[in-house]
Amino acid sequence: MPEKPSEKEEEHFARVEFERKKKAEEERQRQLRDAEKNQLKELHHMRCPKCGMQLIEIAYRDLKIDKCSSCHGVWLDAGELEAVSKFEEGHFERFFSVFKK
Repeated sequence: MPEKPSEKEEEHFARVEFERKKKAEEERQRQLRDAEKNQLKELHHMRCPKCGMQLIEIAYRDLKIDKCSSCHGVWLDAGELEAVSKFEEGHFERFFSVFKK
């Protein structure tokens, strides 16, 4: 005749089952967040933060500067502003002339 599990055993198995389900739900939530993040990245990649139109990448020296095809805003990636600020005066003026309308 099988023995009935004690209360402590039932509590243990209930706790184990809860932790297993909790981990599965956390993994499902992480996957949903990752999928949403990737979807947003695809939707906004190379889009102007101001007007949402397509950004055009312009190569200037060792930099790749993004310019909006509509509002003509100029957008710099991380580290590019520091690189531009290190240009000599003549190069600095030429840099800005590239982005004039």
